[in-house]
Amino acid sequence: MKITAREKSRDGSMYRIFLDGKYGFSIPQEAYITSFLYEREEITAEELDALKQTILVQSAREKAVKLLIAKDRSEYELTERLHREGYDRDIAQKAVEALKSIGYVNDTRYVLKYASDRMKNKAISRKALQYELEQKGVDGNLIREVLADFEQNDDQTALRAAKKKFGKYVIKGPEMERKVLSFLAHRGFSYEIASSVLKQFKQKEE
Repeated sequence: MKITAREKSRDGSMYRIFLDGKYGFSIPQEAYITSFLYEREEITAEELDALKQTILVQSAREKAVKLLIAKDRSEYELTERLHREGYDRDIAQKAVEALKSIGYVNDTRYVLKYASDRMKNKAISRKALQYELEQKGVDGNLIREVLADFEQNDDQTALRAAKKKFGKYVIKGPEMERKVLSFLAHRGFSYEIASSVLKQFKQKEE
């Protein structure tokens, strides 16, 4: 295969290599230099496969580890971030799979940590928690399975959240009651739970 073009990314971190007039693969600048691609005019299918399986996957793994150190991420989030960094999707997926096999990436652990941190910082309903995790690409069945063992009572969580938000106020009058109901609805709690919390607030003030 003939290397017909090379395009440098805007930030200069990656090169897009074109083979026989078509896009072939992307490679980090450092790997581009160490593999001497800048001086080559051709590459065989065997050499390309070896390049992808060793240099590119290893580079993506190293980048993935740095991303995980900076912030915990789901398998999907990490794959997408590597792709946005310039790695081809198949390379990103192989790198993530490699880290998954040694425990660096674990969506079960991610769900538990995310749920725990979320409850500490901004309590929401189990339904809302499920939705947020699904938006991060975590499998719905896995989320439900993990959260089934996660100690969370929506009634108690809603009451705790409302106390934190409105504890210093007197919940009296339609306007204030609407604020409490709206706040809890925004956090994903059902109308029944929100009404129960409001009732407890009003009983306490009687």
